[in-house]
Amino acid sequence: MTPIPFVDLAGRHAQHGPEVEQRVLDVLRSGHYVGGPIVAEAEAIAARLLGRRAAVGVSSGTDALMLALQAVGVAPGDEVIVPALSFFATAGAVLALGATPVVADVDDMGLLDPDDAALARTERTKAVVPVHLFGSRSPTPDLGVPVVDDACQAVGATPACSTGVLSAVSTYPTKLWGAAGDGGFVVGDDAELLDRVRALGHHGTIGPHLHDRPVPAWAGRNARLDALQAAVLVGRAPHLEATLARRRARVARYDAGLPSGVHALPRTQGSPASPYVVRTSRRDAVLQALHDAGIGASVYYPRSLAAQPALGPGQRPTPRADALSAELLALPLHDTTTDADVDRVLRALTVTG
Repeated sequence: MTPIPFVDLAGRHAQHGPEVEQRVLDVLRSGHYVGGPIVAEAEAIAARLLGRRAAVGVSSGTDALMLALQAVGVAPGDEVIVPALSFFATAGAVLALGATPVVADVDDMGLLDPDDAALARTERTKAVVPVHLFGSRSPTPDLGVPVVDDACQAVGATPACSTGVLSAVSTYPTKLWGAAGDGGFVVGDDAELLDRVRALGHHGTIGPHLHDRPVPAWAGRNARLDALQAAVLVGRAPHLEATLARRRARVARYDAGLPSGVHALPRTQGSPASPYVVRTSRRDAVLQALHDAGIGASVYYPRSLAAQPALGPGQRPTPRADALSAELLALPLHDTTTDADVDRVLRALTVTG
């Protein structure tokens, strides 16, 4: 039987390949490989998708987080509150700035718990990073410090998951709006903050061969969105609405057919379920059975950030995140997932779940 992949990037490209390839070819023929109109077009699309005034294209979702945190003034020695359930980059971006990620627990949806975030706040707290996990909108705690959203899984959510002073977006290939390599955006409404982000990601440039520190603690560096990746994103953007419609139909099919013992993780209304995640007390056995049946599945995420060795010992307890990390399982849901694929996954879950 033909395997069902967890992701199918080649299949995605085959759907709209000529249009995307023409955009890339146009850039190659233009000789304008850094910045230029194609990057500006991608930035305008990113701002629209996240419901914000403007966007700055950057080299990855991780760089988007780092630049946004730098722009709001996070410096070495500061603390930044992050949720316990997320990809490591949420905490890694903080570490890379010489700051300390302080892990707060999550709610039953895997989203930052505002009450625990308030308990984690200290006089050194300089920012908080809610993660809009799996496309669901995270609560935004009012801690008296800047909020920088990690919206790296949030493209396609309605209304848009972007509530902080700045939001970081990833266009890693597996994202709903994915490039053919790394890329990302910082989006927001504050022109001054976005100007800082742009300067920080372009060697601190404030004029031709004139460089400054856009934020006192930081000199600039090279973290620009590649024009070829921007071309891929612009080529894929017109098809996002149709992709979302198909995706939501598959999500409804999953939701309606899950067997006893396998439960969809609660989602906020309008979430694109990116990825589609279920909870089961037999997660590891179910994962192995799906793999044995030729069905791709993955764990998001196998351990709390507080349990990552890079953060060191003595982290705050995160019991809800620990419980979720033992039970969450992501099922196949991508551009080429069919009703037949969903039905086959559901049958396998019925046998194994």
